[in-house]
Amino acid sequence: MRVRKGIVLAGGTGTRLHPMTSAVSKQLMPIFDKPMIYYPISVLIQAGIRDILVITTPHDQAQFQTLLRDGSQWGLNIEWAVQASPDGIAQALIIAEDYLAGSPSALILGDNLYFGSGFIKTLQSAKRRNAGATIFGYQVGDPSRYGVIGFDKVGKVVSLIEKPSRPASNYAVTGLYFYDENAPNYAKTIKPSDRCEIEITELNKIYLNRSELQVELLGEGTTWLDTGTTKSLLAAAQFVSAIEERQGLRICCPEVESFRKGWISSEALAELAIPLQKSGYGDYLTKIASLK
Repeated sequence: MRVRKGIVLAGGTGTRLHPMTSAVSKQLMPIFDKPMIYYPISVLIQAGIRDILVITTPHDQAQFQTLLRDGSQWGLNIEWAVQASPDGIAQALIIAEDYLAGSPSALILGDNLYFGSGFIKTLQSAKRRNAGATIFGYQVGDPSRYGVIGFDKVGKVVSLIEKPSRPASNYAVTGLYFYDENAPNYAKTIKPSDRCEIEITELNKIYLNRSELQVELLGEGTTWLDTGTTKSLLAAAQFVSAIEERQGLRICCPEVESFRKGWISSEALAELAIPLQKSGYGDYLTKIASLK
C-alpha cells in the first residue's frame, strides 16, 4: 500500500513511570540524548512518511507543540489531535479518521524504539503492500506481557492473543502497525474490552479473520524496546549510549533522518544545530551537515 500518513500515539497517563510522569508526558522524557518521541518520529521518516498526526493528552499537547512545532523545520507536516482519556490504541485510528481522509496509514506508539541494519528494508517491504494490514513481531523472553502471535506448522499466523497466560509463541506484537484505508471503520466496530479500551489486538484480528494480515518478523539484526517502565527506560538509554559511543554516531535523530531523505538541505541542518551548539547533539548535526 502507498502509505502517505503517519500517526504517533503519545497519550496515556504514564502511570507505570510515576512519579516521574506526574507532571510531564512519558514521551517527552529523555532516552539518553533526545526526547522519547524523537524515536518513533524517526521511524516514520525512515518509512518515507512526511505527513504526521501526533495524538496527545489535552494537558500535554502544548509541551509537545513547543518541542515539535509544525514539523516544517524537519521537512515534515505535523498536525495535532487529542485523546481525551486512555481508551485504547485502536482509538487512535478513530481519532485520526478525518485527518487520514481515506489514506492508508502507519500507526506507531510514542514509547517504542526500533533500531537495526535491516529495519528500513522491513519498513519498505510493509509499505509496498497494496491492501490489508502489517504488524511487526519480535521475539521476547516474557511474551505474557504483550499481544502474542500464534503460528501453525508452516509458519502461517493463526492467532493473536492479548497477554495470554499460556503464550502460543515467543513473538510479541510490537507498537508499529501499517493499515489500509479501512482501519478507522473497522476500529469503530470494536466493543471496549473489560479494561474499557478499544484493543489494537481486536483490530488486528479483524484483518486476520479476513486473511488480510501480514506479519514481518524482526530478525536478530533489529532491536525493539518498549520504554514504558522504569527498567525498560533505563535499558533503552543504556542501549542508545552504547551504540552511539561504539559507532561514533547518533541514532534516530529526526533532523538527520530528514536530511538523508533530502527533505532538508545541509544549510538547514546546520541552522538547526546552532541553538544546540552547547550539547554534543548540536555538534553531531554540524558534523553531518558538513559532510555533504
